[in-house]
Amino acid sequence: MRRAERLFQIIQILRRARGPITADAIATELETSKRSVYRDIAALMGQRAPIRGEAGLGYVLEDGYDMPPLMLTPDEIEAAVLGAQWVAGRGDPALARAAEDLIAKIASAVPETLRPHVLEPAGRAFNSWNVQADAIDMTQVRTSIRTGCKIVLDYCDEQGRSTQRTIWPVTVGYMETVRLLIAWCELRADFRTFRTDRVAGAQFLTERFPERPAVLRTKWRRYMETERRRRDC
Repeated sequence: MRRAERLFQIIQILRRARGPITADAIATELETSKRSVYRDIAALMGQRAPIRGEAGLGYVLEDGYDMPPLMLTPDEIEAAVLGAQWVAGRGDPALARAAEDLIAKIASAVPETLRPHVLEPAGRAFNSWNVQADAIDMTQVRTSIRTGCKIVLDYCDEQGRSTQRTIWPVTVGYMETVRLLIAWCELRADFRTFRTDRVAGAQFLTERFPERPAVLRTKWRRYMETERRRRDC
């Protein structure tokens, strides 16, 4: 790997990391020496890249840093196309259309020599034949998640029992054949998962829930980690 490519990859590693990342971890991913990573970090900082940290503790990239656009690699193109194919075959109609548009935009943006990686990729995500249809407007669900607004659900569980739930939506989980709406349920005072094909009705409220969406997502991740540890015990 050329040094310029390695510097770019270090920025990419720091950009996607959720916390400090050590030189050891960077060196392992780039298959280079830790000493080279230290030199590269120093070079990036010398070029005014807003990197904080020090040897032994880890490094983070400050928010707001923007690099000039660089060409996608063939593997990056195929990764993007494969993900878009998966969404096109399993997402709700709005996301499926967006995924198809994304593939078309990638094909028009890359050079001619790389276009076969978009139009004739080495891998393919096949459509699932039995995806369950949503019984709720998923575009509005995503809007409620982004804006932090409550939703009132008329919901039928797997035994056919109906309840009305006021929820604080957290995220949507895309499984092989169903989609799951994960939310804080006011009735149960806990996080709950609702299958979107079992929703009998929905009211999208303008009332905001008291938690900021990012804070609620953090609490949900901690809840899931606690549940995972409990199951492993």
